[in-house]
Order: sequence, then structure tokens, then C-alpha cells
Amino acid sequence: MPNPKRRHSKARTRERRAHDALTTPQFYLDKDTGEAKVPHRIDPKTGTYKGRQIIDVKDAE
Repeated sequence: MPNPKRRHSKARTRERRAHDALTTPQFYLDKDTGEAKVPHRIDPKTGTYKGRQIIDVKDAE
């Protein structure tokens, strides 16, 4: 297993770790229901995407 010959500087270490920060998930509020939803996904409850019916959803009763 290779070992580093020189110590990495603080700047180099922080530069590498700059991409490790957590981001908040993106969402939008639905115009009809006011519910928070993930963009660019088909709504599993209604089967719609961008106001168009994409898949047929059977009512679970």
C-alpha cells in the first residue's frame, strides 16, 4: 500500500472537501394541491406530469 511522501497542505485538503457539503433537496409547490413535490417526476398519486396524464393509476379502495 503506497504512503504519501509529503503532507498535503490545508488549502489542498479544503479544496478537495469543498464538494462534500450537503445541499437541501429541491422541490416545488403544486398549484392544485399545494403539496411539495420533486420536479421532473411523474406524480404517483395522479399519474400526471406537466398537466398531462401519463400513466393510468388505479384507485386503491
